[in-house]
Amino acid sequence: MYISELKLWNFRKYGKSSSDLNRNPDLTVPLNKGLNVLIGENDSGKSTILDAIKLVLKTHAYEWIKVEDTDFYTGTDKLKIEIHFSGISNDEGKHFIEWSGWAEEEIEKDDKLIKELRPKLILIYQAEIRENRIIPSDIKAGMDGVGHLLNAEAREYLKCTYLKALRDADSELASKKNSRLSEILQKHELFIKQKGQVHEFETDFKGINDKIENHFNGANEDKRYNKQIKLRIDEYLEKFIDDKTISLFSLGKPEIKNILEKLSLGIVDKSNPGLGTMNRLFMAAELLHLKREWNGLKLCMIEELEAHLHPQAQMKIIEALNDEANNGIQFILTTHSPNIASKVHLKSLIICKDDNVFPLAETSTKLEKENYTYLERFLDVTKSNLFFARGVIIVEGWSEEILIPALARKMGYDLTAKEVSIVNVASTAYLHFAKIFLRNDNKEMKVPVAIVTDLDNKPDEKGIFKTIDDEDKRVKTKNENLIKLKEELEKTNITLELAKEWTLEWCLFKSSTLSELFKEAVCSVHSGTNEFKKETSGSFKAEFQDKLISKLKKEDYTSGIEKVKIASELASKIDKKAGLSINENDEYLKYLIDAIKHACSYGTN
Repeated sequence: MYISELKLWNFRKYGKSSSDLNRNPDLTVPLNKGLNVLIGENDSGKSTILDAIKLVLKTHAYEWIKVEDTDFYTGTDKLKIEIHFSGISNDEGKHFIEWSGWAEEEIEKDDKLIKELRPKLILIYQAEIRENRIIPSDIKAGMDGVGHLLNAEAREYLKCTYLKALRDADSELASKKNSRLSEILQKHELFIKQKGQVHEFETDFKGINDKIENHFNGANEDKRYNKQIKLRIDEYLEKFIDDKTISLFSLGKPEIKNILEKLSLGIVDKSNPGLGTMNRLFMAAELLHLKREWNGLKLCMIEELEAHLHPQAQMKIIEALNDEANNGIQFILTTHSPNIASKVHLKSLIICKDDNVFPLAETSTKLEKENYTYLERFLDVTKSNLFFARGVIIVEGWSEEILIPALARKMGYDLTAKEVSIVNVASTAYLHFAKIFLRNDNKEMKVPVAIVTDLDNKPDEKGIFKTIDDEDKRVKTKNENLIKLKEELEKTNITLELAKEWTLEWCLFKSSTLSELFKEAVCSVHSGTNEFKKETSGSFKAEFQDKLISKLKKEDYTSGIEKVKIASELASKIDKKAGLSINENDEYLKYLIDAIKHACSYGTN
């Protein structure tokens, strides 16, 4: 069984200024059977989702979890949480027969998805504030939205494992009363005793305990511990209390719980392992707990998986958890890490933004099979920061990635301050990435996305361009498709910004604002080329344009111009040029200017 859906009414940031709970939920979170990774910027609601689940289910650890004043949406006095369970097996379902119902569920059979009637369980939790006191209700379950009281035995089968963000692994794995390690081990089949059975650990423990007690009691030949310690303590006890009060030195009762609480867990040959190593050891212990023979819920929630872990360690762990997710354990993780976001399958990601959630599963987005396949291969760490951005500019190459931030600064836009990511797809495959932001679930991702791309037309040797109708069939079709796509995207939050003519470099050369700086950058990079040198008068040779056209038409890097070096040089010149003002009516820069403005427009509409 697994959580298939979470619904919230007036819980923390997810709510409306009304205590009427007979309305559609303020947030619905669909969850996968295996791995779920909640990603997003700070305060986007990731922890809220985990806390809502934890509040209803409680955890296997000894921790006090209760509803607080701050759990109520501002200005309201009632909240409600629903948790829906699917994939319930017969062994699991027998614990919830009187509360379960039936619902259609998509299951895989013979490599096909079919719908089938399956058992379903819905937990319902409500709380309200009355006379300045929080009145929580008991956990109920049922299919009617009201439910019936869920007894304590049934609730035991629905507890979850939870690892908080700044987890103290040292403390959790150290020997102490009610340690997390002892809780994990006590529930393992090797330590569960039948009635009247004595565990082998108890027999061994009693032997060493008796030996130590005998040392202090003077039953052994060596009387030092008795004479120098115990008898002296007993003398004081006689004075402090009475002569019938006698001290007892012992390791404790020879019971399995007491024995396991004396165990600690560490790493061989490491006397003082660091936070990262202990964190991984702690997660390994929790996985042992989830792998036991158990016909209840197997759910592990980890907040900020990346805590205390370097990037390579994050990659290894998320890969291991993904394997475990395929073996019957449901994981719900939160992360700020692009490393983790780049490693998991897109279908496992749920973006938290603007008081909503945006799953990247097939049914929710316009991503198709070929998009998932492509992104699985090419969505790396450098590109996955788009999931956390407040604006995205998708570019085809390094030149645009280098130049756009400098251009934006001169326009008065700080892309870092605006939390805008530039995603270099190093090809024309920008639609694979853009479709991440296009939805099928009637939700609007308000992240402004700008795609910057060249046209496929080329000028003749004199710099004259053909009209679109005069171009060859391939170029004409491609450019017509680009124009059509631009019009289609106008209905969304994605814009397609097309170069006025040909390439970025040609537009820079023709720009009324940056042409001279561009020429100087080319001259600096290609200083050994006569046509690109400045005359003694300070002007450029007349054949500069002809040479530039010739170089830009070269498809190979050996005979073409050094585009990336030129972009870097030009960006430096733009930054250093005092008083440089970007003319926003510059027709050759307009597509870059519009892309920057759009990407920086988050929250302005």
